[in-house]
Amino acid sequence: MKPESAKYIFVTGGVTSSLGKGIVASSLGMLLQARGYSVTIQKLDPYLNVDPGTLNPYEHGECYVTEDGAETDLDLGHYERFLNRTTSQANNVTTGRIYQTVIEKERRGDYLGKTVQIVPHITNEIKRRIKLLGSSGKYDIIITEIGGTVGDIESLPYIESVRQMIWDLGEQNSMVIHLTLVPYLAASGELKTKPTQHSVRQLMESGIRADVLVTRTEHHLPKDVKEKLALFCNVKKQNVIESIDAESIYDVPVLLHDQQFDEVVLETLDLPTAKEPELEKWKNFLERHKNPSNQVEIALVGKYTSLQDSYKSISEALTHAGAEADTGVKVRWVYSGDLSEENIGEKLKGVGGILIAPGFGDRGIEGKVIAANYARRNKIPTFGICLGMQIMVIEFARNVLGLENADTTEINSQTEHPVINLMEGQKNVTHKGGTMRLGNWNCQLEPSSQTYEIYGEELIQERHRHRYEFNNEYLDSFVNEQFMPVGKNPDTGLVEILEYKNLPFYIGVQFHPEYRSTVANPHPLFVKFIEAALMQKQNELIHATRKKI
Repeated sequence: MKPESAKYIFVTGGVTSSLGKGIVASSLGMLLQARGYSVTIQKLDPYLNVDPGTLNPYEHGECYVTEDGAETDLDLGHYERFLNRTTSQANNVTTGRIYQTVIEKERRGDYLGKTVQIVPHITNEIKRRIKLLGSSGKYDIIITEIGGTVGDIESLPYIESVRQMIWDLGEQNSMVIHLTLVPYLAASGELKTKPTQHSVRQLMESGIRADVLVTRTEHHLPKDVKEKLALFCNVKKQNVIESIDAESIYDVPVLLHDQQFDEVVLETLDLPTAKEPELEKWKNFLERHKNPSNQVEIALVGKYTSLQDSYKSISEALTHAGAEADTGVKVRWVYSGDLSEENIGEKLKGVGGILIAPGFGDRGIEGKVIAANYARRNKIPTFGICLGMQIMVIEFARNVLGLENADTTEINSQTEHPVINLMEGQKNVTHKGGTMRLGNWNCQLEPSSQTYEIYGEELIQERHRHRYEFNNEYLDSFVNEQFMPVGKNPDTGLVEILEYKNLPFYIGVQFHPEYRSTVANPHPLFVKFIEAALMQKQNELIHATRKKI
């Protein structure tokens, strides 16, 4: 039996950040969806940026882009990958956007005669944003993740808004899940509950009682520790859920389900629990992921490799594709700033495929060009994404077309051969935030192309995030040398996909296919890339064996 109106679950965190609220929220959403409920997840971020679009990836990890062009927190990628359901502008709210809206209302005179305050004006706007998804009528359950930790100054308006929401909705229509850390002190050999107790007490001082505790831990919680947490944190014993370090983030839903986490949540919300979640496909994915028949190593060449969350969607898309191809994928993180003509062979030795990653700015650009050149000359399967495609174009122009100084105007505005140029619609843009070519755009595929065979359809849609494009003035030169524009925007003629006909897999795409890859639907370009890389390794083994004979 479905609820008459949407039920709300609020996920808060305590003790420390980066405990995995996004993974817990995604796992719960997947389990509830597997039980037949319609679920979505939203993230409330306490930073003052309007969105993470202008943030360095080292500050905040990857900037994830939704179909409708929202630049959002990377947790929305987890939501989509676990639920196989798209998100939108409404699924990510920041303090910057909240204050921007309230101030715009004040300037218009909406609050004429009133003093604009945190309470009620900011909290009312937060509540309005939280309720947007519920008011659509599409969802039975809305999971709302509150960024940061309880006690942070910037999180206080959100915590107060949650308190008010619970008061408005009633206990059976809302609940709070509090994620905390139970550290292990090796010196004494003890799991310590005091940090969790303090965190829950701080939450209660804000007027909120946690209904469920999810405890991150390196060691299993003994029965007496769970009972202590339940007693001193004022929750039922069965509502203390252990979240132990897992081999893979995709293990988490199964581990939580084994502790009846989803059942506890449904009982708290007064929803039926009779239907068991259908987890067979998920477990099949896990089996292929953990016990693949084959192995391949992929070099991810980028500039943000010291923080792997900068390329989170790409690494997860490789995982999905690997499971689909029954192949374990090991990623070799290669910082493009370290690459040179002298060391490229050693840095990329033994890899089955090379992925040239997206990015902005001039740091590490020449290293990426060197990697593309090495890959093309050695016929290594290569996949370029966004800037990665542009790098493949620059390398080809310099070393095949003979345009020695070919470059992108992003790096060299005075280049003699601007094979990559600023898009026409971007030339008068002065503001950086939210002004790129963003979200879903159409792409028409050439029916005779390898890419068309991969997609199996002629008109596709993919998500974009860029300002620069392939310069069509050089199109004929590339076509003459078989680097073919096999995907174009049907309205503007913008080149979206290039593939080199002389190699088995040498494809560059202007968009970000990684955003569309999920556990249930691995992206076909990534799957084909992994298959090509595996074939490369098998051919190398055959060649090496023949040489020995």
